[in-house]
Amino acid sequence: MQKQQDNQSTKHTYEGIEQWGLPEEVTSVEEMVRLYREGKISEDEFRRFRLQHGMYGSRLNKEYTMVRIKVPAGILYPEQLTRLAKLSEDFSIGSVHVTTRQNIQMHWVYLDDAPAVERGLVEVGLTTREACGNTVRNVTCSPFAGICRNEPFDVTPYAKALARFFLRNPICQNLPRKFKFNLACCDEHSYARIADVGLVPVVKEEVEDDGNITKVRGFKVYIGGGLGPASYLAELLEEFTPEDMLLPTCMAVIRLFDRLGDREKVHRNRMRYLVHDMGFEKFRDLVLKERRIVLMTRSVLARLHIREAKVDAPDIDDIDLVELKPFNAPDGFDRWVKSNVMDQKQKGYAVVFIPLPAGDVTARQLRALAGICREFSHEGCVVTTPTQGFAMRWVMKSRLVELYKHLADAGLANYGALSIASVVGCTSTTSCNLAITNAHRLAKEIRSRLIELGLDMDDALSDATIKISGCPNSCGQHMIATIGFFGAAVRINNSLTPAYNMLLGGKVGKGNALGRIVARVPAKRIIDVVLRLIDVYRSERLDGESFASWIDKVLEGKGTGKVKGMDDLKPIIEEASKLPLPAEDPESYVDYGSESRFIVRTARGECAA
Repeated sequence: MQKQQDNQSTKHTYEGIEQWGLPEEVTSVEEMVRLYREGKISEDEFRRFRLQHGMYGSRLNKEYTMVRIKVPAGILYPEQLTRLAKLSEDFSIGSVHVTTRQNIQMHWVYLDDAPAVERGLVEVGLTTREACGNTVRNVTCSPFAGICRNEPFDVTPYAKALARFFLRNPICQNLPRKFKFNLACCDEHSYARIADVGLVPVVKEEVEDDGNITKVRGFKVYIGGGLGPASYLAELLEEFTPEDMLLPTCMAVIRLFDRLGDREKVHRNRMRYLVHDMGFEKFRDLVLKERRIVLMTRSVLARLHIREAKVDAPDIDDIDLVELKPFNAPDGFDRWVKSNVMDQKQKGYAVVFIPLPAGDVTARQLRALAGICREFSHEGCVVTTPTQGFAMRWVMKSRLVELYKHLADAGLANYGALSIASVVGCTSTTSCNLAITNAHRLAKEIRSRLIELGLDMDDALSDATIKISGCPNSCGQHMIATIGFFGAAVRINNSLTPAYNMLLGGKVGKGNALGRIVARVPAKRIIDVVLRLIDVYRSERLDGESFASWIDKVLEGKGTGKVKGMDDLKPIIEEASKLPLPAEDPESYVDYGSESRFIVRTARGECAA
């Protein structure tokens, strides 16, 4: 029966599904793998090819690859979820991983099986093309786009149009380094300032000659942001960029980066370094000049093909979430609604967030989610989120109890999507060559502990985030977390110990800020430190003061209790970080997910290959 269901997804076209993949690229992958196996192309030649086609080297093993699937705007349809399930069972580890940039990753795929995976993806409209390598990466889009109360218009069509324009475009096939676009629905839900180009929608009123007022769509364009060993927030290019100038502006930025970016210094060839070293004002002037050149020299009118999508959903009367509690609510329903469900701007509908522990979801759950999506989402798709989960939109609020039961049966009714318990963790030592520590497992451990303590129900903690990376490269986006961690190795009591550099005060949205390193904490004391911080906050806070606001206040040295600033907080963190002697508790010196003595094993990473 399951095989029959999987085989229903073998056509090359599906109604409503955009085709991102090309069948001929399957042939290219087959041919290049064959040539590599026969020794007819070099390791470096093959590396460049496979990265451009979304195949990233697996940790310390050349025989296996991670296959990264590009998911423009994060949109996945039921047929695609079902296909991902089958491919993960046939060629991977029976699960897939959702990334902070809305991609899907399939780990530990045998290199010779990569063409079969590619073929299966192309058949359902998916592609791995340019998911890795020095080109335009996945174009991300807010999961709130189209349903946000604050948005001036839905940016989803623009995200898809940009992705379509730059995919396979000669202009961006050999950039100095990878290049990222982030589209926000509004300032509140914005990740725009941590990308090379970030876009926030704006509507401007213009008075015509006859006195009529016309509303013109446009964007606030931010450039030069990014996270990593050195992180920078993007700066505003101009207050209003009309929509017809969006593509020339993006082309101008990419052309400048291609021409001026540093191709020699691997660790300083992201665009943010170019902008920082040159100075933003000078770079801004160059972009505006380059845009004029783009407009004057194009031989044909290049424009984005914006295709607005209308959701076929019935109009219904609004219902408040607080009125939805049934007489005999299923166990856990109230908690699930509080931490996972939000009203849409459309009356009577809600968006349901499905958190995944550190982004992992099994093949069985993917199949279940495909069926649930067909049944409950009038939009007919799910959207991957920057917090490594799924969002299911256009759900009738009157059907939330039914939906909850189905998700619970599939093991997908996890709590905490909109709370501090939505802990982000990169794949780290489970698959990555650069990782020092197992951030992936640590993220799951923290999440489990916070849920166990019911902290997902504490409104005062709901604006706080915890994000973890296994190395300084910030795949877990630790730089924008209220509490961030990135992996390190330290010698404690004469024993090499897995540890993390701890940052405080990062955030996205209206008050964008990068976190500040405040301490180094052993891996096995991270949970103790987090809980100790929450305890101190609860004893020190003012009425109505959130955890994230309190952290900001302490970082500014404006604490109102015993903890005035970091000089008062650091000793508290240090006390909670202490380890016993190795002889007393050897487990404290072993990393999460490991049973042996901690050692640092890294290899050449391919982030910059």
